[in-house]
Amino acid sequence: MNALLWGFRIFIFLFLFAFALKNTDPVGVRFFFDSVWQAPLIIIVLAFFAGGAVLGVMSLLGMVFNLRREVGKLKRELKSANQHQNRATQLDSK
Repeated sequence: MNALLWGFRIFIFLFLFAFALKNTDPVGVRFFFDSVWQAPLIIIVLAFFAGGAVLGVMSLLGMVFNLRREVGKLKRELKSANQHQNRATQLDSK
């Protein structure tokens, strides 16, 4: 199974590498105020892909931190409930 996974990874890498080699023509991206960015097409595609991935991760950070805080709160509540249960069990056994 591990060899199959590595074979799939190598196939994807070679496919993307061939795509990059085929798209080396220079293109221009026109921004506001007549500014133009000249670069090979694959660089522009990868830059915008990376920018989108960064924005996606940043948009999820707030939710991740809220969930981590909630998990910590629930762990503290569980610990407190277990301590109360242990005390009640000790009192009942006496």
